[in-house]
Amino acid sequence: MSHSAPRPLRAAAPAAPLAGRLGVPGDKSISHRALMFGALAVGTTEISGLLEGEDVLRTAAAMRALGAEVTQTGPGSWRVAGRGVGGLVEPADVLDMGNSGTAARLLLGLLSGHPIFAVMTGDASLRRRPMKRVTDPLSATGATFWTREGGRLPLAVRGAADPLPIDYVLPVASAQVKSACLLAGLCAPGTTRVVEPEPTRDHTENMLRHFGATVSVTDTPDGRVVTLEGQPELVAAPVVVPGDPSSAAFPIVAALLVPGSRVVIENVGLNPLRTGLIATLREMGAALRIENERIAGGEPVGDIVAEYTELSGVTVPPRRAPSMIDEYPVLAVAAAAARGVTRMQGLAELRVKESDRLAATAALLAANGVQAMIEGDDLVVQGTGGAIPGGGVVETHMDHRIAMSALVMGLAARSPVAVDDAAFIDTSFPGFATLMNGLAGGAPIGPA
Repeated sequence: MSHSAPRPLRAAAPAAPLAGRLGVPGDKSISHRALMFGALAVGTTEISGLLEGEDVLRTAAAMRALGAEVTQTGPGSWRVAGRGVGGLVEPADVLDMGNSGTAARLLLGLLSGHPIFAVMTGDASLRRRPMKRVTDPLSATGATFWTREGGRLPLAVRGAADPLPIDYVLPVASAQVKSACLLAGLCAPGTTRVVEPEPTRDHTENMLRHFGATVSVTDTPDGRVVTLEGQPELVAAPVVVPGDPSSAAFPIVAALLVPGSRVVIENVGLNPLRTGLIATLREMGAALRIENERIAGGEPVGDIVAEYTELSGVTVPPRRAPSMIDEYPVLAVAAAAARGVTRMQGLAELRVKESDRLAATAALLAANGVQAMIEGDDLVVQGTGGAIPGGGVVETHMDHRIAMSALVMGLAARSPVAVDDAAFIDTSFPGFATLMNGLAGGAPIGPA
């Protein structure tokens, strides 16, 4: 599980257009939550399509350490025998969350409501990421946290013996902070209430209902109010994990940028709070169609058909950021290939991702001959009209999405694009290079 030697990769223009049908790995957000809610439910939860990337395997290991029985029964198929709400036990060792901010922040919510002591750490990237935005509201439950300077991991938590419900107004829209508060509220009597300024991904609310909790959502002039009735009995329920729209973004953009391409990505999650990239690419003129729409496990899914298109620059409004927060690096690659200027507004949240993703995205473009500027919290990209120079080496800063975005750029650039380390791609998209090479009918992505 540890990353020692870096794995440099490079991508060059393929000899033929990208073509074919593919599935992308299971949705990471839903995979984490399926394991956590399975651990809190009474009975045995069967999960299919689970993302078996490192981040999610860390969550599986953490749930095991907290007393749930978690077993893999086949590729993507898992079984979780839960302990009921409030039933988690004290872990015997440190919980190592690897590279996963989602797992770490949601788990802090779970631990806050249980009268147990736990210590959490992560890899070098995760130990740099701020946890204070979660520990501050969670302290209202009665939980106590000890952290490194700046609220960073490793940290220790002693959960509340008699947890109190939380009433919290989010200063910045964040699905992770919202979810942590709701998970803490499961163990508290009474109503937990979270107000978010902009709607963020609602997988936690959907899955809580799927497992039998009472969750209500109301839009008010002050924001979206999410309430949870505490101490529900969660009952085991099967979960079918759809393909991750954030992972689908990479083959979608690659197909749009490589001339003559047509790619179908099957069984992708189409939760409306996750489809900001599709809306944006369509505004840029992209030939994108959705086929075979259906509902699975409380979530809308469908197949996405992407065909090569000459794109035009657009302005992306700040209110769209929560629905595509992980897709900005690959959108910036599409913007680099488009005609005209693309301005992505309101990207403050990108500064606290796996890396300072705003700075890393601007640097990715600059290293490959594309003009880009950060103006306040906006990223402004000057499109090349389909003639990205390329030829650069991109510093990934241990960020899987920066690495994959750079490799997609290499497929569409005049000169190959290299990344200093691609080892971290496995956290969210195991087999990424193999799958992209399969669409190209060759190996445009290979060792640098």
